[in-house]
Amino acid sequence: MSPSGPAGLARRARARRIIAVGGGKGGIGKSMVSANLGVALAQAGQKVLLVDADLGGANLHTCLGVGPPEATLSDFLRRGKANLEEVMVSTGVPGLSLIAGAQDSLDAANLKYAQKQKLLRTLLTQTTADYLILDLGAGTSFNTLDFFLIADHGLLVVLPEPTSVENAYRFVKAAFFRKLQQTEARYGIQDMVEGALSTREGALRTLHDIVEQVRRKAPSDAERLERELAAFHVRLVVNQARTDADEKVGAAMVSAWKKFFGIDMDDLGALRHDDEAWRAVRKRKPVLLERPDSPVSQGLKRIAARILTLDGLSPESAIP
Repeated sequence: MSPSGPAGLARRARARRIIAVGGGKGGIGKSMVSANLGVALAQAGQKVLLVDADLGGANLHTCLGVGPPEATLSDFLRRGKANLEEVMVSTGVPGLSLIAGAQDSLDAANLKYAQKQKLLRTLLTQTTADYLILDLGAGTSFNTLDFFLIADHGLLVVLPEPTSVENAYRFVKAAFFRKLQQTEARYGIQDMVEGALSTREGALRTLHDIVEQVRRKAPSDAERLERELAAFHVRLVVNQARTDADEKVGAAMVSAWKKFFGIDMDDLGALRHDDEAWRAVRKRKPVLLERPDSPVSQGLKRIAARILTLDGLSPESAIP
């Protein structure tokens, strides 16, 4: 998803991978997934930096058993810290560091444009870790969507229940339109994007419809746009699956989205409902460390292995 970057940000080469963990609403387990995915990748020998980018409700440090940090993302954004390294803290897990979210500002979720650009630019050029994991806030604010769109792997956490599935679809639609907004001027599709956004539901056209509209004006631009939009690729993680049918929710969503909108999703797998997960949260410990053999821990390891495989790495010998 990351090649074009957010509007106003130049393309930048980088060797590291960015994972953004988002969701349509709160309470679906984004921070649990982020924290434990960081642990799993660190256990696989990767150097991982977790960033609590939930600017209005930071709690990732609690999931990792880290006390309230003295330095947070606010210090980098508002207090003149020159680089992210100055606000990193140890998690106690070898290879895993944390940048805690803002703790002291009621308007932290409403970053000014220059602050957001500074953070996005810094994240895109971060070279201190093999994996940078962004734990995003819930919902579809532009800040959240822009962080999601810079990622190599945009993970969308969903619960196997109708309201969560509906919110997940809304998140994907909002992210796709935000992607279009970042490219519209280059391809002359401003009217189409604004018209769609002005409707109550934002009636989403298929990727094919969008490309064909551009093709009528400039065939060469259509080919470039098609390649750019094809990079919009969301990876689903179904959390708290209680039944075999729940485990198939991700595959059903992938199929429906491809059929109706021509956009690819990827089902990374399901995490079984497991009391060990909430017990670990209550103890302020990652479940991968507290109960590594539990069903939810095994599911988290499989998702980490899948990501490593997608990145051309070998997870078989790396993940314990």
